[in-house]
Amino acid sequence: MAIFTSIATAIAGALFGGSALAASLIGGALAFGAKLAIGKLSQQKQQKRKYTAVQGEIQFGGDVPVGTLYGVGKTKGQRTFYAKWGSGNKWNAEVFVLANGWCDGLEPYVYIYGEKKALVSRPVIGNEVANYHIEGFVNGSGDPVLTIRFYDGRPGQLVDQKLVDVSAALGNKWKNTSVNAGICYVVVERIYSDKLFGSKGRPELEFVLRGLREYDPRKDSTVAGGSGTQRLNTPSTWVHTKNPAVHRLNYQLGLRALVSGRTLIGEGKSLGQIDLATYFVAMNVCDTLRANGKKTYECSLFVSGDDDHTEVLKQFDDAMAGYGLNRRGLSGVIPGAPQIPVKDLTAADIPVDRAKDVQFRPSAFERFNHLSGQFTSIESMWNPESLKPVYVNADIAADGRNRQTSIDFLQVTDPDIAQYLLNIRYRQNRMGGKATVPVSRRFGLAVQEGEWITWRGKSWLISEWRADDRLRITLVLSETSAAIYDDDDIEPGPIVIPPTPPINPSLLSTVQNFNVAVGMINGTQGYDTPALVFTWAPPDDPTITAVRFSYQLEGTTELFEDQCTSPEDGLFRTTKNVVSGKVYNARATITTVPDRLRTFTSWKTTAQPTGLQTLLTGLQQLQDDALNRFKELQQEMDEFFRPRLVELLDAFSLEGAVGQIERQQIVAAIGDALAQITEERRVRVSENEATAQLLTYLQASLGGTNARLITEETVRATADSALSSQITQLTAETGSNAAAIQAEATARADADSALSSRITSLDAEVDGNLARIIQEETARANGDSALATSINGVSADFNGRFAQGLVKFEAVAAPTGVDARFSVLLRAGTSQSFKVSGFYVELYTEGGVQKSRMAVQADQFLVTSGNNRHYPLVFENGELKLAIANIGTVNAGLLQSLNGKMKIDLNNGTIEVFS
Repeated sequence: MAIFTSIATAIAGALFGGSALAASLIGGALAFGAKLAIGKLSQQKQQKRKYTAVQGEIQFGGDVPVGTLYGVGKTKGQRTFYAKWGSGNKWNAEVFVLANGWCDGLEPYVYIYGEKKALVSRPVIGNEVANYHIEGFVNGSGDPVLTIRFYDGRPGQLVDQKLVDVSAALGNKWKNTSVNAGICYVVVERIYSDKLFGSKGRPELEFVLRGLREYDPRKDSTVAGGSGTQRLNTPSTWVHTKNPAVHRLNYQLGLRALVSGRTLIGEGKSLGQIDLATYFVAMNVCDTLRANGKKTYECSLFVSGDDDHTEVLKQFDDAMAGYGLNRRGLSGVIPGAPQIPVKDLTAADIPVDRAKDVQFRPSAFERFNHLSGQFTSIESMWNPESLKPVYVNADIAADGRNRQTSIDFLQVTDPDIAQYLLNIRYRQNRMGGKATVPVSRRFGLAVQEGEWITWRGKSWLISEWRADDRLRITLVLSETSAAIYDDDDIEPGPIVIPPTPPINPSLLSTVQNFNVAVGMINGTQGYDTPALVFTWAPPDDPTITAVRFSYQLEGTTELFEDQCTSPEDGLFRTTKNVVSGKVYNARATITTVPDRLRTFTSWKTTAQPTGLQTLLTGLQQLQDDALNRFKELQQEMDEFFRPRLVELLDAFSLEGAVGQIERQQIVAAIGDALAQITEERRVRVSENEATAQLLTYLQASLGGTNARLITEETVRATADSALSSQITQLTAETGSNAAAIQAEATARADADSALSSRITSLDAEVDGNLARIIQEETARANGDSALATSINGVSADFNGRFAQGLVKFEAVAAPTGVDARFSVLLRAGTSQSFKVSGFYVELYTEGGVQKSRMAVQADQFLVTSGNNRHYPLVFENGELKLAIANIGTVNAGLLQSLNGKMKIDLNNGTIEVFS
């Protein structure tokens, strides 16, 4: 690294008379240290990265790596511009970058306020590719108040002229040169409406994007084996696809900058470095229709310029149950599909004077017999959903115990394809034979990597082809079989019926013959819960995609909502916000595609109150809520105790900047004893940014003993943001014993938000035994909410045993409500198992109503007065134990004597006495 060479030369000049050897050694040490720190940070970042078809967080500012989408995915985008104008700033506009590169378009719907809404096409008004308004967001005159202008990122796209005009008089301007060349983005414009936005706050949109148009060599007649009009250097001929092999090829070719040609995303290979023959086969396999009429493999994936190439390529490989391949120096891929073996390996083909290594069956530790996983479900708003687990009882019996693992296919959105992939990966693992076999030159030159051969009555995949300097050839084989890919006995994934495409729209504005009644939904062991039953005449209109219900307790004004996405059913039950013993009023309307005028039915009233909810149904719901909350607390504990590392050697450069660097150093060394003090001051300014930094480094070491004190202080200011940070590290090491204290404080403010945080960590380690205390405090505020969090954690590890404790207090204020939570979680055990105990107290908002709750997780919960004459109240093993109860009114379903002689069924009004 050049920066460390310069620093080393300066130090060597001051201390060693400009010795080239000294400069080389010092520079190498600095570069190694920086590489180690950066590598650790990159490794942590990579471990946290979830590869999926969803980009679930809004990204802000310019310090965001370039990213793009292969296939179809949901994204909130990167907000790069905001403007407001007009009387009372009633008009607002935001620019969201969706992806780099020329993308295909938007799907005809978005998600807003947690609901799916249709995009309704409008005439374009400028240079945009498409213009939309969002279903339901119109004012009293029927004019849209929320519109989207879409730019697909094609080369030569022009500026959004309306945004230039409306921001011309504002402090924050959209320039005539802001064409966002090679970037797919949207301009979201809204007119404030108290009715539509007032109670819900600023809308947060989630777009469903059809990603990159991609090059498919099968459709290029200038490529051997291709036929068609596509050309590698003519993006206008490319098309959109969800083919994993096409994605993989385009990632290896890379997405390049329009002007410089620099590779922004991907590997940047040329076609000459690609094994196109394997890619042609893989692409055709992916497009092959299975028995269910669907393509064999499809996937979608968000990637960024910071992603590890190996990890990204693995996602594409997993999406086609395949493996990456390097054949004679060319990059290729083997798809998950049966092959016809090209040769039979016999004893005559194996030299007897060379050793071979054969493992026909892997050890039980290498195999699993219970495989689960998730995929990304479009029907559940692009959230992960579980696949049906794959397990074989005979395999479990053969292995002696259950060996479970999971493989997620979050890059796959079709449940049947994901289920097929899960079964293939299970079968591939169970097959599992490996062999390294020397072969004759005649046989070895007739085969190559990726092909199948037969040997000893089995099929084998040539996963590696080796030749030494004497041209003695060795094959590395993996056991395979055509049965791995047989889908006859594979169950389909979770089935979801898509909405009927719009044809022949009618003039119905709502459903007919609507009514509401009370009912009960039967649970286990005869327990029931109250429900509302909505009925209507099934419409003969395929443009009606859903029936929406609004209902309320009679005599109240709070509205609840639910919907049925199968209008043709004519009946829908709901238990959502339905309580016992109450009369309800309800009305209904419809959702249509395309959007049109809709009205509500008249209000209907239930003929009688809802029934009484049985006890266990309510308790089950409370149990689920509490267990989910404790799972969240455990996840927070896992995240909190992850190793923390701060990179003190920041890249300190601004393009076109002017600055100064001042360094001072004192060093004393005798033998292996070293003491040094280094102080470095940096200042930089440019037209858009000013930065100052102070770095202090103190070290004293003798043999294997080392003590360091490092302090970094940084301030940075731009036109719309300011940052101040201070980081201090104290470390002491003797052999394998170490102690460390790290403190980090940050304050950040920009045009939309303010953030302050402080983290303190204390570590002590002896021979792998580790004690740690971490304290983290965060305060964040923006135009929509305010958040304050304080977390204290302790952890102790000794010889495979560990104990952890976490105390967290959190307060949130937002337009949707004011929430607060105090939680305590304890966890202890070994690497094989652990025990968890804790409690939480919270104020939360549900349906616009403020509520409170306290939950405890413990094997035994006890309340005592401290008096020996009074027995305590105990909850243990699912039972509440109490010596004496003084109760005014008892609501119960079943009363039964301990000896079973008498039973009173209060729900059914029966009394039974047994002799």
